[in-house]
Amino acid sequence: METSRRTVLATAAAAGLTAAVTGTSYATSAGRKPTKELFGKLADGTKVYRWSLANGGTRMKVLSYGGIVQSLELPDRHGRYTNVSLGYDTIEAYTAGTTFFGALIGRYGNRIAKGRFTLDGKTHQLSVNDGENSLHGGAKGFNTRVWDVDPFADSSGVGLRLHYTSVDGEMGYPGTLRVTVTYTLTSRGDWRIDYAATTDKATVVNLTNHTYYNLAGEGSGDILGHELALAAARFTPTDAGLIPTGELAKVAGTPFDFRRAKTVGKDIRTSHEQLVTAKGFDHNWVLDKGITKRPEPFATLRDPESGRTMKIATTEPGVQFYSGNFLDGTLTGPSGHTYRQSDGLCLETQHFPDSPNQPKFPSTVLRPGETYRSSTVHTFSAR
Repeated sequence: METSRRTVLATAAAAGLTAAVTGTSYATSAGRKPTKELFGKLADGTKVYRWSLANGGTRMKVLSYGGIVQSLELPDRHGRYTNVSLGYDTIEAYTAGTTFFGALIGRYGNRIAKGRFTLDGKTHQLSVNDGENSLHGGAKGFNTRVWDVDPFADSSGVGLRLHYTSVDGEMGYPGTLRVTVTYTLTSRGDWRIDYAATTDKATVVNLTNHTYYNLAGEGSGDILGHELALAAARFTPTDAGLIPTGELAKVAGTPFDFRRAKTVGKDIRTSHEQLVTAKGFDHNWVLDKGITKRPEPFATLRDPESGRTMKIATTEPGVQFYSGNFLDGTLTGPSGHTYRQSDGLCLETQHFPDSPNQPKFPSTVLRPGETYRSSTVHTFSAR
């Protein structure tokens, strides 16, 4: 039987529990405007701030650098809080890192083959940072930029509006792109992300968030026992460079079938060539619902031990499920534990990888006078 969120939060309040990572006491009541503190400085002296926000029993800390979700704290079925997102405790670690922990991704989430695409007859060469390909916007994507942040607390919830202007030619992309990303914690404790962007030249856009989740707690071990369900009958197989081949393959009869919930680890060690190539799951699933005007549910992730459950809804047609294949024990999180393979997973809502070069995939082209919009909602519970 599912434990109601109200019951869990009441238990937490009665116990006077504190955040496992920060040791800071939080009220379970909502509605206060987010607060900020200095987190560190970049090499050029630019200040990076950390914003703290809480609503509906969900607590979050976000950096102005990269829009990074540094921590996401949720209660278990007994009301005990812990941080369920992977990350670092210093700005130096974030600037040196290549894992995109918790970051906003742009201009283009995922890979573009050989860092090139042709639009309206003109070929654009992008920053190449993943072998011969461009990944997550290039060497200095949105994850490396300091965003302007406006906090708010209103009828929609408590949150942050993050603003960044990407100039024409940045990382090879055409057009000046003006971006606003809104993180909202609702009165229910849902985490909603709303993306919006406009351009003055035709360009391609594919924005997402790259949080690594471990619902048992950051630094607690692997996520192979997490149960995952994805409403997707097809996925996009890749070549050796993890670029989609263009095929929309059926998941039926393969390890990629998550239409019924199963543990992440159930089939991850099978000899399927796609798993061997990617060293685990690192693929785009084609969501059955397609592109929608409002976020529609497609995924459920649950940790049986803690009972923490996350459901995700999106307007996007795809999701990149990445099982943390390249975490190798060289990185240390805020808990003091090192991150090893599959110690966290990502569910990145998106248009498909390499869409600018794949005519059968949904278009990611944005033109002057249009507004790019995308929304994803994470709903949390414990049962």
